[in-house]
Amino acid sequence: MSFVTWTLDTPSARAALEIASEYTDAALLNHSVRSYAFGAEYADRHGLSYDRELFYVSALVHDLGLTAPFDSHTLPFEEAGGHVARVLTAGLGWPVARRARAEEIIVRHMREDVTAAEDVESHLLQIGTTADVSGVGVGDADPVFTAALLTEYPRLGFGDAFFALVSDQAARKPQCAAAAYVASGAKERIAANPLDRRG
Repeated sequence: MSFVTWTLDTPSARAALEIASEYTDAALLNHSVRSYAFGAEYADRHGLSYDRELFYVSALVHDLGLTAPFDSHTLPFEEAGGHVARVLTAGLGWPVARRARAEEIIVRHMREDVTAAEDVESHLLQIGTTADVSGVGVGDADPVFTAALLTEYPRLGFGDAFFALVSDQAARKPQCAAAAYVASGAKERIAANPLDRRG
């Protein structure tokens, strides 16, 4: 069995986890960790090579734009979150190009699908977030891995909480990706997530 860990022990990874823990509630924090874990498990299963630290940091802070301190009144939440990632990683001493990649990965997770060949880290964040939010592809993951992940990082009513957050974004920013996401039937897809019916 290919069993990936859902933590990364580097100074940048620890800083990202610390910041995410300070600014998100447990449900949103657990979602961020699970998004990384589902993406990493998918990468290992498909033999994809990627920058693990870059992906981890991006995944851990990808939804900070949904939190009150970083919610922009003009920018879509993923763009606000991308700027937070740039500031965080600048403080960590990342070079400009690597900071820009963290921002790009976060922004792209709410955009059109990106293939692994085009941008593997963005692809993995799309895979991971989609798996955790809607349950797409979770049946392909190792069930032992999924059970352990949900035990360590339980959902805590994440689906309803997340839909409330993106609905608020959609109402206030009708041209943003969240508005299109809500209009496309997100509520029904989130409600049908098989991860919320385990147990």
